[in-house]
Amino acid sequence: MGNWGSQVTSVPADELEFFIQNNLEPYGEFQKKVHTIVSTICDILMNSLTFPVVQGMAMGGSYGRDTVLRGHSDGVLVLFLDHLQQFRDQKKSQQEILNIIEQQLKNYLLIDQVKILRFQECLLISVSWWKQQMIFKVVPAFNPLGVNESPSPWIYRQLKSSLDEAGASPGEFSVCFTKLQQKFFGKYPRKVKDLILLLKYWLQQCQEKWGDSSLSSYALELLTVYAWEQGCNAEAFDIAAGVRTVLQLILQQEQLCIYWTVNYNFEVETIRNTLLYQLRSQRPVILDPTDPTNNVSRDHSFWLQLKEEASHWLTSPSLNNELPAPRWNVLPAPLFMTPSHLLDKFIKDFLQPNKDFLGQVRSAVNIICDFLKENCFRYSPTKVQKVVKGGSAAKGTALKNGSDADIIVFLDSLKSYTSQKEQRSQVIQEIQKQLEACQQEKELEVKFEVSKWKAPRVLSFSLKSKTLNESVDFDVLPAFNALGQLTAVSKSQAYAQLIGLYKSSDVLGGEFSTCFTELQRNFVESRPTKLKDLIRLVKHWYKQCERKLKPKASLPPKYALELLTIYAWEQGSGMNNFDTAGGFRTVLELVTKYEQLCIFWTVNYNFEVELMRKFLLTQIQKTRPVILDPADPTGDVGGGDRWCWNLLAKEAKEWFSSSCFINGSGYPVQPWRVPTVQTPGSCGARVYPVVNETFPVSCHSTLIWQY
Repeated sequence: MGNWGSQVTSVPADELEFFIQNNLEPYGEFQKKVHTIVSTICDILMNSLTFPVVQGMAMGGSYGRDTVLRGHSDGVLVLFLDHLQQFRDQKKSQQEILNIIEQQLKNYLLIDQVKILRFQECLLISVSWWKQQMIFKVVPAFNPLGVNESPSPWIYRQLKSSLDEAGASPGEFSVCFTKLQQKFFGKYPRKVKDLILLLKYWLQQCQEKWGDSSLSSYALELLTVYAWEQGCNAEAFDIAAGVRTVLQLILQQEQLCIYWTVNYNFEVETIRNTLLYQLRSQRPVILDPTDPTNNVSRDHSFWLQLKEEASHWLTSPSLNNELPAPRWNVLPAPLFMTPSHLLDKFIKDFLQPNKDFLGQVRSAVNIICDFLKENCFRYSPTKVQKVVKGGSAAKGTALKNGSDADIIVFLDSLKSYTSQKEQRSQVIQEIQKQLEACQQEKELEVKFEVSKWKAPRVLSFSLKSKTLNESVDFDVLPAFNALGQLTAVSKSQAYAQLIGLYKSSDVLGGEFSTCFTELQRNFVESRPTKLKDLIRLVKHWYKQCERKLKPKASLPPKYALELLTIYAWEQGSGMNNFDTAGGFRTVLELVTKYEQLCIFWTVNYNFEVELMRKFLLTQIQKTRPVILDPADPTGDVGGGDRWCWNLLAKEAKEWFSSSCFINGSGYPVQPWRVPTVQTPGSCGARVYPVVNETFPVSCHSTLIWQY
């Protein structure tokens, strides 16, 4: 077992992977032997039984989930019988059926390492070899899937009614969905299952200490999957970080509420009601991803015991051999189930970065900014005019442990938009070269992400130092100082040059938005604190949608959602203090009406100059949605890509059934009354025709609905 003894909590963090491979993974020869025996059992039962007739079989338990531990492990052998036509049929004549199956196996399964046992009315098959044992529980079951690979909503409606009619316990028919369970776990990388093995082994040691080994590890397996999905989702990861994340979630058990919508969702009313009932019950809640009636974490006394053990391991020296000890950023409960009156608390508890984090980011930004200004080009004729901080960290909308910090470097060698485009690749290479040379000098640990583009626009890297508790991610972008000293004249000239270049070349819209970073930052930074919190909430919702839909599909840019949130507040509230749920609901309503969106601001550019007026008229006649960057008129962050917006709109519609949008009286939260059409004289503005529409040109922002 190594020089650390048998207790997993004494294994150093950097040796956990070695410990799994050498002590927890099952022996290969035993695995082969079990597979052979299982195949033999299947052949016997499928081909020799006249009654009951076995239509098919499925493997469950640790064996079916591929999470078998060395030593002693479990499996479930599910027999789908043709005479079981509905869920409640399983409760009829079960013992008689098991007697027949037992006799048949004893007649034909003549293998020394196999024993057939009856224990408390259960039929068990024990497979033993050397120091390894696996016990299969044999279960007759109704096959709700038939020949289909995916369940229909009708099946889950039938499941709910069968539980009520048969007086069965929630989750009693979960075995019928064993094929789905196999499929669910089958898609996860081997290393995730290794992490599961480690935590299951820890659970076994806890149970030995308690003198109780009857509890299932299934809830812990699902919790591990959830932690990896939400916090990592990469095949290669640090096992110790995964352990710390799961242990931290166990400590937050009073808030745990975990579920998946891969097999069922909120679209059908009966299933939605079942789900909402489950998700509103006492925490912890971990729903079986194959059976919405089955909360696998119902035993609260078990979780209280496990919490104490988790605290001991989490604070042990072996798991904290580096300072700080990294873990993934995973919330214990989804936003979907947060009541509307608790949204502000959700933001404060889970989304707002604390002072320590903000201090870390500020320190990291200062380190890089000082380097860029003083060291990066000291042997070059190129000089840094100024360094500007951008991104969510600068705008005041950063999420806790999960936001970006952009650093824009304005260089005197970049004298035009064209020179920025032509020279940025070599500038980025020079910055990277100097940063690498500076690592030892500044005692920094810098990890670079090499751009896939032949002519990269950005240098992405993460930074660590002795003053930082965790790494901070950066994007460094070189830019032409188009705005000079931010005078009205310089802005007008900068926009005129930009529009001319945009019209005459293959420049992409928004390609030079970095030149206007200060305007982007100022546009958001001056907003009320609560509006920034609403932006955080929308960004968190967006990231959940992104995680669910990617890599299968791309979504609109996150910046578009930030601007949409600002627009909703401007038009619907405008107050420093407002109802967060109402604002959130308004933003999602606007997302569902993306085909009509046309939003722009006139704080930095307007319709008074002829060149800009004509250009803006062209921009806002593009395919909806149109959301213009308030700092860059060429940047349509709405993009007109209806496919991306359609995916986001579908997600938004699903969220309308969320607890976020039910008030304390049980009624739906009402969105703000955001005008769909501005009246031409509402702000004393001149009116210009746009197709069949009119709009006021001097409004702070405008939404045009296209009919």
